[in-house]
Amino acid sequence: MALMLDRDPARAPAMGEADRGHAAFTRTGLALYDLLVLRGLCPWVWRCPNERILAAYGEHLSDNHLEVGVGTGYFLDHARFSDAAPRVALLDLNTRCLARTARRIARYHPEVYRADVLQPIVLDVGRFDSVALNYVVHCLPASWPHKGAVFAHLKALLNPSGTLFGATLVQGDVPQSAAATGLMRWFNTRGTLHNRADTRTRLVEGLEQHLDDVRVEQVGCVALFSGRA
Repeated sequence: MALMLDRDPARAPAMGEADRGHAAFTRTGLALYDLLVLRGLCPWVWRCPNERILAAYGEHLSDNHLEVGVGTGYFLDHARFSDAAPRVALLDLNTRCLARTARRIARYHPEVYRADVLQPIVLDVGRFDSVALNYVVHCLPASWPHKGAVFAHLKALLNPSGTLFGATLVQGDVPQSAAATGLMRWFNTRGTLHNRADTRTRLVEGLEQHLDDVRVEQVGCVALFSGRA
């Protein structure tokens, strides 16, 4: 189920005990996220510049869009819609992320929903033509093939031929630097990441189980993926 938040997402009722990865998005963490993660870790350690993620928005973003795992709203704020008044919806478990992103892109008057993507999501609203899922899969506290359920849950929110696209950190069958290896091990120990067994091969298998026209491009430690309903 998903809870629609009409006013202040930060005042929503709790949905059970937060996972440590989810809880890492504190007020302070969100204030530093763009600087430390998007401008620091992503280009210099994970070796995937933000421009590569934004290029995926340029290719797949529609004017009827759902953003899942919204973070600080950085990518939506920098993406370009073809319509001046697109339909934009936000879905996340963390109310602070929802509140911050809703304020950041207030010009789009976003719909705001709270839900756990590892559970079936029921939204009594029209479906979407595009869904973005950036830097979420590697945080999910589940193992493969159970992580693949997120693709089935989000596919149910897509219109026919709609596109799911995103990015996630993978290990195992991709090269990575000593710094990336050490940091991922540390983040996994802390519970911020849950991607010890996340490989490009498992990601492709999970996507192809639920989506058509699957594409995966490797940029450093980051797998950029897309698929159609």
